[in-house]
Amino acid sequence: MLIIEPSAARALEWQAALHFLDCESEAVGQVEDVDWPLPEALRWTAVLIGDGLSNAELRAIAGRSTAYSTPLPLLVPEPLADAGRLGDAALVRLPCPARYRDLAKALSEAETLAARPHDVPPLLSTFRPSGSSAAIRGVHRLVEQVAPYDTNVLVLGESGTGKEMVARHVHELSPRSAKPFVPVNCGAIPADLLESELFGHERGAFTGAISTRVGRFELAAGGTLFLDEIGDMSLHMQVKLLRVLQERTFERVGGSRTHRADVRIIAATHRNLEAAIAAGTFREDLYYRLNVFPIQMPRVADRIDDLPALTEQLLVRIERLTGTRIELSGRALEALAAYDWPGNVRELANLLERLVILHRGGRVDVADLPERYRRSTASVARLPQPPAGALPDAGFDLKDHLTQLEQRFIREALARADGTIAGAARLLGMQRTTLVEKLKKYRLAAADVA
Repeated sequence: MLIIEPSAARALEWQAALHFLDCESEAVGQVEDVDWPLPEALRWTAVLIGDGLSNAELRAIAGRSTAYSTPLPLLVPEPLADAGRLGDAALVRLPCPARYRDLAKALSEAETLAARPHDVPPLLSTFRPSGSSAAIRGVHRLVEQVAPYDTNVLVLGESGTGKEMVARHVHELSPRSAKPFVPVNCGAIPADLLESELFGHERGAFTGAISTRVGRFELAAGGTLFLDEIGDMSLHMQVKLLRVLQERTFERVGGSRTHRADVRIIAATHRNLEAAIAAGTFREDLYYRLNVFPIQMPRVADRIDDLPALTEQLLVRIERLTGTRIELSGRALEALAAYDWPGNVRELANLLERLVILHRGGRVDVADLPERYRRSTASVARLPQPPAGALPDAGFDLKDHLTQLEQRFIREALARADGTIAGAARLLGMQRTTLVEKLKKYRLAAADVA
C-alpha cells in the first residue's frame, strides 16, 4: 500500500492499522514525492489517500492511477470520494472514521479491483486459476460446486501451487463475495499471539494490551476467513478453533462477551494432515471439521500443459503493474516445460518478474534463462532430430512415422519409470491423464515395456 498523507502522525496511524492487517506500506507526504511509475509499484496493491490533500493533488493522483492498463485502486475517505474530484479512478470508499473492519473490507475490494482488467466482465472470476488441463479443470469444477454453500473447504497442495488463489476464487463465487476475505497465515504468527490475532483481545487482557483489538473473526464477519498453513497451528489453538467451528461463537482474550462467528472457513496446508494425526500433532476431530470438502491443488509439473497459459497470466499481471512486457521464445518455453518446478507457480512468478526487470520489453531465449532452468534443455536436445535431406524422394507417411516415434518414447519412459504412469508422464513432460489417454489409444500397458 502506498499512503499519501501530509500529516506524519496520521500516516503513522494508517501504517499501524495496515500492519495489523498484514499489509506492508510506505508513506509519502505529497504527490511530488512519488516518481510515477516506478518498479517499486510492483509492491503496491492500491493507494490510500489522506484527507489533507488539495484538489489539484487529488486530480493528479487520479490521473496517474489510471495510467496503468488496470487503474491502481484509490482508498479514499468518503467526504473526498463524494466530492467527485477523482474522475474515472477506481475508488474504494472508506467511512470516516474508518474501523479495522472497514479497512479490511476496503483492502479486499482493492485487491479485486487491482487484479481485474477493464475488458473482463465482473461476472468472470478475478482469481480463477489459469489453464485447461484435466487437473485444473477438476479444480474449477470443485470450486464451482462448493462456492454457493457455507461448507468448510480444505485446500491441499505443495507450497506455491496457488492455494490462496483458489480460496479467493471460492469466496468470489460465493454469496459472501461482497463481504471481506481475510487471510491469516497460521504458520507466520507466534503460537502465543495467534489467539489474539484470531479472536481479538480486551484492554488489559495481558501485558502490552493497551487497547481493545478486533480479531480476524470479527474482521471477516459476513465474509470468508482463510486459515493458511493450518497444519502449523499448535494443539492448544486447535482446541480453541474446534470449539468455534462447533458452536459458531467466540470470546475475545480477556473478555466475557460472546461474539457470533458469522464466517465461512477455508483452510489450507501443504502438510499431510493424516500423518500429523498419526504423529499426534494434529487433532483428528478438527481435521474432520475442516475436511468437509477437500480440493487438491496439482503441482505445476503435473499440469505442464498449462505452462503457456500460466506464463501469459503472470506476464499480463506484471505488465499491469510495470507497463513492461517480455516475450518468451518457443525454445525458452520448451526449456521451462522440461524443468521440474519444485517451487510451483510461485517460483514461475518470481522467475518472470526477474526476467521482466532484466529484459524490459525484449524477447527472452534459452540463453537468457538462469542456469538452473537451462539445464533442462539438455534433455530436450537429446531428442532425435531428423537429419537434413533425409526425406525420401518418394516421400513417406509422416503421421505413421510420428505415431511409431511416440509409441517408442512412451515405452522407453515407462521402462525407465518402472512401469509407473506418473513417473513416465514426468519424463515425457505431459499430464498423467494425457499419458493414460495415449496408452488407451495405442493399447499399451506396463507389461508392454518388459
